[in-house]
Amino acid sequence: MRSKAIPIFLVFLIMGFGDAVGPFVGLAKETFHLSNTVAQLIPFVGFLMFGLLSVPMGIFQDRKGKKTTLLLGLLLAFIGLTIPVFTISSYLLFLVTIVLLGAGAAVLQVAGNPAMHDVSPEGSFSSNLSFAQFIKAIGSLSTAFLPVIFNKYFNLSWTDVFPLYSITILITIVVLLLVNLDEKKNSGSAAASFSSCFSLLKEPFVLWMVLGIFFYVGAEVSVSSGVPIYLRDRFGIDIQKSGLAGTGLFFLALMTGRFLGGIILRVISPAVFLRITSFISVLGLLGLLINNSLVSFISAIVIGLGFANIFPLIFSIAIDRMPDRSNELSGLMVTAILGGALIPPVMGAVADKTSSMIGFIVPLLCILYIGWLSLNYRKL
Repeated sequence: MRSKAIPIFLVFLIMGFGDAVGPFVGLAKETFHLSNTVAQLIPFVGFLMFGLLSVPMGIFQDRKGKKTTLLLGLLLAFIGLTIPVFTISSYLLFLVTIVLLGAGAAVLQVAGNPAMHDVSPEGSFSSNLSFAQFIKAIGSLSTAFLPVIFNKYFNLSWTDVFPLYSITILITIVVLLLVNLDEKKNSGSAAASFSSCFSLLKEPFVLWMVLGIFFYVGAEVSVSSGVPIYLRDRFGIDIQKSGLAGTGLFFLALMTGRFLGGIILRVISPAVFLRITSFISVLGLLGLLINNSLVSFISAIVIGLGFANIFPLIFSIAIDRMPDRSNELSGLMVTAILGGALIPPVMGAVADKTSSMIGFIVPLLCILYIGWLSLNYRKL
């Protein structure tokens, strides 16, 4: 069983490459001499793929299987990340790379989470999914640090990192092809369709869990993009010069928390851990409302530790409740990642009307909903 989980963990590493849409904004802005508005098309088209493809891919997966869907996602990401290896002559061509990378990441999210359920021994899905999110965080961090390392230590352009990504995906494709996944079939259930997928939202439990993913991802993106602005506006700290003293602390805490979560979930139940992580997240966000730079840095770490396992916990709780509808559930919940595109502008609007500190009330409200969900989902 463990050997069959290896390619799925590799898939989660590739999923992390999809988070490159954030670091690529500044790099592409400088390379192609873009305005801020035009540069923001990069994360927009990346997140858009989650909204457009997740439900159709959930239906495709129900009919063709998880392994085929995973291979399709890897192929899309491979093509996207291979284009810059040969040419990156225009911003439009680079957007094609982002569209294909976003599409690949969306497809991998749809198939990767239920595939992990299939290869996990009974009772270990939540733990394995948290550890898989830790692996994904390594992929995410690589997109932020590798371009800098290539430039600083090897005097190479940020675009020279793409062959490394392409080779990693190619290795994952080969490993996945060599492994026979024991996919758990949805016996007794009708074939998935758009109507059967969206009809699940009539179930209060499904609706509230999907909203949980929507608000969590919105809160995470809001915090990761808002902390640098907050530290600059409130304390005059330049994130470009301070390095890890800011957003980097948040992401490192996320990665650490996901690793620890994989261990903790072998001891306590997902339900209890979701309550604990929600409480920690609320404490961290409240800390950002205190006008003290040291408290703000500590709060960024606390938020990262709290946020680390919320996504896999909500996902695993939903799948464990309705394993026979895992393909449709996965499609709906990955679609909810659109929260990462819709919630941050709300935070930005609040910050513009008040202050960057008050803007954090928006992700705080999102996490308060998660806290409510952790206490009440069993009643739904």
